[in-house]
Amino acid sequence: QVQLVESGGGLVQAGGSLRLSCATSGRSSSRYAMGWFRQAPGKERDFVSGISRSATSTTYADSVKGRFTISRDNAKNTVYLQMNMLKPEDTAVYYCAARWMVHSTFADDYSYWGQGTQVTVSS
Repeated sequence: QVQLVESGGGLVQAGGSLRLSCATSGRSSSRYAMGWFRQAPGKERDFVSGISRSATSTTYADSVKGRFTISRDNAKNTVYLQMNMLKPEDTAVYYCAARWMVHSTFADDYSYWGQGTQVTVSS
């Protein structure tokens, strides 16, 4: 069992930055690959970024490449999503998720989810 708690969301103007954090707890949490997803009102939950257990492999959605950076600190059991050059279309609830061993771009592949944190980007 893995517990996930996101933080760091908020309201920011277009062009600004935010850093999301996802604190993990539970047995062997560092053995889980992690992903960030987001869901805007009336839309499906979309993949944003993923990172392997050892942080040697990362994946990004095309819409955030070059603007967002995923990282993790296994000593602190925390995963981060640094979001720069934010756009109004980045507005959504952001969720972190954990998957045993290997990260994936598909939400259904993840077993554990946080409660989400709201990110709102004003124009």
